[in-house]
Amino acid sequence: MKKVILGLSALCMVAFTSCKEDATSKIKSENVSQAAERDAVAGDFPVLTFDKKEHDFGEIENGTPVETVFAYTNTGKAPLVITDIKSTCGCTVPQDWSKEPLAPGSSAKFTVKFNGKGANNVTKTVTVTANTESGKETVKIKAFIKPDPNAKPTPTPQVQ
Repeated sequence: MKKVILGLSALCMVAFTSCKEDATSKIKSENVSQAAERDAVAGDFPVLTFDKKEHDFGEIENGTPVETVFAYTNTGKAPLVITDIKSTCGCTVPQDWSKEPLAPGSSAKFTVKFNGKGANNVTKTVTVTANTESGKETVKIKAFIKPDPNAKPTPTPQVQ
């Protein structure tokens, strides 16, 4: 056992002392400047700025479909790419957004359609997945849904 440990120690000593060439002599100055430029740009993210973060439809009749448009601007220094827009449920459908890169300073929009079904105060969140620093941004829609005046009342069970 002592011979094995002694042999491994000698092998490690040879391996660590055999590197006589300095690593800094292998670095090319043009690679250093290219890496510095790349790293300076890597911190530039697009910034997704909305004209409004929430839209209130007010009072609507139950089952009345409504829609709104969310406009946004890329206020960052890099092109903005929206990869997906999803809502919290199937009753709210985002659509009509561009999947093309949006240049800094440019604006675009997307539509959110809500089927108007529910009861009382309803709030739905729409999540925008993009190449921003956080990766996800959210907007909300809300409405107060009045009961349908033509709906049949549900019978209440009688206690005996």
